[in-house]
Amino acid sequence: MGIDPRDLSDADLLKELETIHRTRHDTLLHAPDDALSAHSVRMTELEAEYLRRHPDRPVTPGRTREGARARES
Repeated sequence: MGIDPRDLSDADLLKELETIHRTRHDTLLHAPDDALSAHSVRMTELEAEYLRRHPDRPVTPGRTREGARARES
């Protein structure tokens, strides 16, 4: 089911993440259950590897709970 995410270069990992996120909606709406399950597993693997490599990734303040509340005020 694809190359082990740990073996991907940073560039290839990002490319894989972009592709899987782009195809997620169509997979959810139109793919059979086994394909949706495989897609979910792969997406989780890729995201986990990204987070492992980038534990201190920048977080946009507006994406936090506090930032969302500030927008609502």
